[in-house]
Amino acid sequence: MKACIYGAGAIGGWLGMALGQAGCELGVVARGATLAALQADGLRLRRADGTLAHTPVNAQAHPADLGVQDLVVLAVKAPGLPDVARAMGPLIGPDTIVLTAMNGVPWWFLDGFGGPASGQALPSVDAGGEIARAIPGRQVLGSVVHTSCSVEAPGVVRQHFGNRLIVGEPGGSRSARLQQVADTLQRGGIDVEVTATIQKDIWFKLWGNLTVNPISALTGATTDRILDDDLVRGFVSAVMLEAKAIGEKLGLPIDQQPEDRHAVTRKLGAFKTSMLQDVEAGKPLEIDALVGAVRELGQITGTPTPHTDALLGLVRLMARTRGLY
Repeated sequence: MKACIYGAGAIGGWLGMALGQAGCELGVVARGATLAALQADGLRLRRADGTLAHTPVNAQAHPADLGVQDLVVLAVKAPGLPDVARAMGPLIGPDTIVLTAMNGVPWWFLDGFGGPASGQALPSVDAGGEIARAIPGRQVLGSVVHTSCSVEAPGVVRQHFGNRLIVGEPGGSRSARLQQVADTLQRGGIDVEVTATIQKDIWFKLWGNLTVNPISALTGATTDRILDDDLVRGFVSAVMLEAKAIGEKLGLPIDQQPEDRHAVTRKLGAFKTSMLQDVEAGKPLEIDALVGAVRELGQITGTPTPHTDALLGLVRLMARTRGLY
């Protein structure tokens, strides 16, 4: 299998290592110091047990230098996706599989799914439909990442905990291509689960990230401090209940209450969310995929979202004043 990673950061590096270990011919689109490191030393992953894995890669700055792939893994932050979609055409042939490994609600979320909302576009994550035109929906597979990784140095990823990936067809089928991708990643060392309800898995993960990510970005607080404040925790719960009501209407029921999820988050200890890390690094924030899309789905389903609206307005304003949105 010819496979390409577009977005050679923490998660892209984790997935790329698995594909390389599984015997794929691995390409990477990268730039700057990451490109130089990958060309010189290949991709390296320091696992949770301290061992260092290595795989050779064909790293290039331009997709055209890699050509058509069997599999393209999109592991970029949502704000960068429109530019990536415009650039990745040379990688995509009629049978290329595009696996999305991103936070939040993807542009294809309602493709063939969502009851009365099925097929509707989501301008909050794909203004003008540019991404959908560049990446044919029939070639997309979805995924949900359950691992914690960080970039230790250019071309070097550190895996902290977790090693699980959920993969699924947007339409829910158990296709041969889905099984092929799952088997390949499993062979490369990732614990892969195949699901017929990938939107439900995306929504459940979002149910937690929707709140603590933007609140951490606003306050600079780690997740333990957010949940230790009674007033803030109450606001978090109110936003989560709005998202839960939206999910019910979309066919994405959540059989937990906010306090159940808080208990899970507390077990992770004091940690900085990815959005807080992006604020500190001066990087664009994934506001629309995590919060804006929830508000938009509330409008589509006729669900009031006053708390979500307030959270979106505040974090968006903060990001705009810092030039991060």
